Parts: sequence; structure tokens; C-alpha cells
Amino acid sequence: MKVKGLRWYIIALIGIATIINYVDRSAINILWPYIYKEFGIADADNKSALALITTFFMIAYALGQTFTGKLMDAIGTRLGMTISIIGWSISIALHAFAKSLMSFNIFRFMLGFSEAGNWPGATKSNAEWFPAKERAIAQGIFNAGAALGSVVSAPIIALLYIAFGWKLTFVLIAGLGIIWVVPWLIVNKATPDKHPWLTEDERVHILAKPTTTHLTEAAVEAPILGWKELLKFRNTWGIIMARFFIDPVWWLFVTWLPTFLKEQFMFDIKQIGAFTWLPYLFAAIGSLAGGYYSSRLIKNGMFAEKARKYAIAIGCFVMIISLTAIVYFLGSLKELPTLAMLLIGTTLFGFQFLIGNLQTLPSDYFNGKNVGVVAGMAGTAAVAGTLLTTWAVPVITQTSYVSFFVLAAVLVPLSWISIKYITTKKLKS
Repeated sequence: MKVKGLRWYIIALIGIATIINYVDRSAINILWPYIYKEFGIADADNKSALALITTFFMIAYALGQTFTGKLMDAIGTRLGMTISIIGWSISIALHAFAKSLMSFNIFRFMLGFSEAGNWPGATKSNAEWFPAKERAIAQGIFNAGAALGSVVSAPIIALLYIAFGWKLTFVLIAGLGIIWVVPWLIVNKATPDKHPWLTEDERVHILAKPTTTHLTEAAVEAPILGWKELLKFRNTWGIIMARFFIDPVWWLFVTWLPTFLKEQFMFDIKQIGAFTWLPYLFAAIGSLAGGYYSSRLIKNGMFAEKARKYAIAIGCFVMIISLTAIVYFLGSLKELPTLAMLLIGTTLFGFQFLIGNLQTLPSDYFNGKNVGVVAGMAGTAAVAGTLLTTWAVPVITQTSYVSFFVLAAVLVPLSWISIKYITTKKLKS
């Protein structure tokens, strides 16, 4: 049996896995403003408690990014992604049995460590299944899954909570990941060089030596390197620092948007479900648009890494404009929640426009056996930056959310400076 366009089925499954990933991780942030009192937590302490829960998740996520990056390189993405999603499905189900804040912390740690595998796994899979000129659009589809997961999570979790309560909500969403494993193992039988369903034309298309990057020859010939050796390259540091500064902006909204809406606009959980999806719809569109934009530039003859940097620059510009507008108009936005959602939406549009291109850079600058490791280290750095902002939020939002949005705005240019640090010089083999 031959399947035309098999690589698109693979990335579609990864996109669905990412949707499930975000449904699972978003559940606590959506439910927390309405369940924290069940654990004896006072109103004044609820944001600090959520920050603590998020910290356990993010520390595990940081460790998991690097560990699972090595795992994906060692055993391949087929088994690596399977282990990851089964692990996080079990972890989210265990949330239903939480009896205290400490229980949540333990289960969130387990969830964060296993969910981390989705990112280096997807990046490595895209490098395997897509030629350089198509990787940004493939990464855009994958990242659209993150945004779509946030789009559907709020209404799904709100409806499940209203119908079944918070405990059964965690159990039901855990089943999604277990179901996903079945088509993944069936469709993703092997890598492109050995997959029996792949047409010969598509195999040649995927495995053909690319000519759209300055770094192709050096990246292919470069040896397999360890963490210490990879950190000697300025390109490794440029990618790591860019993720350190830009990823916290996304997580500021993923973690704190429901709390912001409750405190700023006095939303109940039905209104959270009705409004929260809108910014993430913008994010999904931005993810696809960013991937399409750079892929189009590459097809028109631009080198891959240059096209991705152009897309990153556009995303940064959109984010800066949107965040500046939010800071300037925040006082009047209290009476205009729809406008607030639109401005947050354009911020997330800009983020997703750039992030897929940023996440694809490891596959442009490093050879196949190093891609997962570099992607994992960058993911770890992203988590480290997110931890700092997570603990800053309960302090800087005691009186207003102005500082919240100022913080986000400051991080964007720092990320762009890191991108400018990356060199297009060939790596030494």
C-alpha cells in the first residue's frame, strides 16, 4: 500500500498530539480560579499557589526538554512520542486524585516532564519528514496545534466542569492521549528511508539533499556532539537565549489569562469559556501564516535561515505594537473586554508567527543527530525564563496588570537581539 503525501499525515498527527498536550496542561489554569478554595487556599494566596503549581510543572518541563531531546535522538520519534504522550495522559488523570496543594505539585511535575517530549519530538520528526524548504510550514502546523489546543480547551474544560465536576474532567481529557497512540503507531511505521507506505517520488522529495541553506553541507557533515561541545557554538547560544526571552510571553498568557479575566472583568467560568478561545484563534492563524511566509520565501530562492529570521522579525514587530497598545489603553479596556481579547490575540498572533521559525532553526544549523539535543536545550532555556516571569506575576499584579504587559513587551526585543547573534558561518565539522 502506498499513501501519497504521507509526511502530511505524520505532521497532522503531531498537530493533534499538540492540541491534546495543551488541553491537558491548560485544565489547571482554567479551573484554578474556581477550585482553589476546596484546598483551603485563601483568596489572597491563590495566585501564589498557582505560581507554585506552575513552577513544579515548569521545572519538570525544563528537565524533560533536555532529557527527551536525547531520548528522541536515541530511540527515534515513533517510540519517543509514544512514551511521552502515554506518560502525560497518566499524569493528567492522576490530578483527579489530588488531595492537597502538594498532590497537585507532584502530579504537575510528572505532567511537565512527560509533556516536554512533544517539542523536541516534533522538531526532530519535522527534520526527518520534511525538506528544509517545507520545515517552517510543518512547524507552523505543529505550533497551530498549540494554539488550537488553547482555543478548544477553555470551552471543553468549562463544559466538562459544569457537567461532571473537576475530578472527572481530568480523567476524561486523559483518554484523548491514549486514543491518539493507536493511529500514530499504525501510520508512523518507520523513518522515510524505510517506510513501506511512502511513494518513491515522496521519498526522493524528502531525502533529496537541500540547496536552500548556507549551512547544508556543514550541517550534514558535522559530527554528533554532546551538550558541552554544542555550547561552544554561538548559534547554540543564540537559539537558547532567543527562546529564554520569547517563550515566557506565551506562558504569561497561557498561565494567567483566566485569572486576569476573572480579576479584571469579573468573569465566571462560563464567560472564561466563551472569551478565552479568541486570542488563541489568532495564534493558530499566526502559526500557519508564519510557516507559510518563510516557506514561500525559501521556494522563491531565499536561504532558509534568512527566511526564518525575516519571519521572526515580523512576529517581534507585531508583538511590540500590540503589547504597547495594551499598556497604553489598559485602563479603558476594563469596559471593553472584546477589544482586550483582540489586542491579546494580535500579540499571540505575532508570537506564533515567529516561534515556529525559531523552533526550526536547530534543524537548519545542526545535523540530524544534534537537532533533538539543541531543540531540547532551547526548550529548557525557555522554561527557565518562564519560571522567572511566573514568580514575578503575583508580585507585579498586586495593584494592576500594567507591569504584566510591560514585562512582556520588554522581553520581545531581547529575543530579537539574540537572533541577531546567530551567525550564518558554516559550522566546523
